[in-house]
Amino acid sequence: METDIVRQRLISQRIDTNKFGTPEEVVRWMGAMQAQDYQAALWAIGLRTQSATLADIEQAITDRKILRTWPMRGTLHFVPAEDARWMLSLSATRMLASDKRRQQQLELDATIIESTKQLFYNALQGGKRLTRPAAMQLLEEAGISTKGQRGYHLLWHLSQAGLICLGPMQDKQQTFVLLDEWVPNARNLSREEALQELTTRYVSSHGPATVQDFAWWTGLTLTEARTGFEAARSTLLTEKIAGQTYWMGNDTSTRIAYTGTNVHLLPGFDEYLLGYKDRNIVLAREHAPMIVPGNNGVFMPIIVVAGQVIGTWKRTVRKNALEILFHPFVHFDDAEEKAIQAANAYSNFLGLPLSSTARKQQKLEV
Repeated sequence: METDIVRQRLISQRIDTNKFGTPEEVVRWMGAMQAQDYQAALWAIGLRTQSATLADIEQAITDRKILRTWPMRGTLHFVPAEDARWMLSLSATRMLASDKRRQQQLELDATIIESTKQLFYNALQGGKRLTRPAAMQLLEEAGISTKGQRGYHLLWHLSQAGLICLGPMQDKQQTFVLLDEWVPNARNLSREEALQELTTRYVSSHGPATVQDFAWWTGLTLTEARTGFEAARSTLLTEKIAGQTYWMGNDTSTRIAYTGTNVHLLPGFDEYLLGYKDRNIVLAREHAPMIVPGNNGVFMPIIVVAGQVIGTWKRTVRKNALEILFHPFVHFDDAEEKAIQAANAYSNFLGLPLSSTARKQQKLEV
C-alpha cells in the first residue's frame, strides 16, 4: 500500500516523469516550494524541468516570473510571482497574530513596525532594491536596532504583510523590493477562491496526500483545510489506503503506471520530503536523525531510490569542478551507477564538470 503512495508521489511531484519546460511551470504546478536554502531550492525547481539550468531559473526570478517570500507557515518559499499576494493573504492574519509574543521578546511595537514600513517604502519606491546588509544599515541609521534577530524579524514581518518580497540576487546577496511594484499585475482572489485554488494545486502536485498534510504544509487550521478540500472536491479523487483517506488530482498525466527504480539526488528541504506532515512513508524512522543531524532544523540533501530516502549526499566545488560524496544508510551497490547518472544531471544543471564521486557508508550514532 505504501509503495503505491510513494510511486504516485514521484509522478505527481514530476520528479520522475512528465517534467516541465520552464521554471515557472514547475512552481505554478507545485503551488509553492520550500526555499530556505536558496541554492537547494534552485535545484528543486531544476530537477523537475526537462533541461533548465541554474542560470535559467535565476533568469526567471529576474524576469519576475517566480519569487521568494514567506507564504506558508511563515517560511521562505518560491511561488509564482502573480500569486504571491493572495497566498500571503491566506495565511498572513494567523501568522501576524501569532507574532505578537515574538515582537514582545524583541522589544518591537506597533510604532516601530509602522516606522519601518514607511522607511522601506520610501527607500524602495521607484523600482529600487536593497541588499540585506543595506537593509540592516537603513534600519540602524534610522535608530532602529537590528541586533538579536530584530532586523531579520522586521524584514520577515514586512514581507508577511505584503509590503516587500525578495528580488534577484546581487553579488551573492539577497535583495528586497516592493511587492506591488515588482508584481504590478498580481491576481486578486477572495479567501474562498484562494483556499480552493491552493488546495487543488497542492493535492495535484503532492498527492496522494491527506487533509492533515495540507494543513501542516500551509499552516492553516484543520477546519480551513477541510473547507478547501470540500471546495475543490469536484477536481480531486479520493482513495482509502490502510484506513486513511488520501486525495489526488484527477489529471490523467499524473495517473500513469510507474514501475521505475530510478535514483534521484534531491536537495535539502525538497517538497518530496517536507511537503507532508507524515514522512514515515518515504523515510524510515531510524534514518530520520541523519537527515537533520542534531535536530538543528537543517535538512540534508537526500538520495532517493524507488521513492525511499536511503541516504544523503554532499557537493563540493573545487577549481570549477564538482565532487559528489554519497552517504548511504543501506546497501548501495545496485544503486551507485544510477546515482552517478543523477550526479551528472546535477553537474549539467550547475554548468560544472563532475570530477569525481565517492561514497562513505553512514551509520546512526547511538
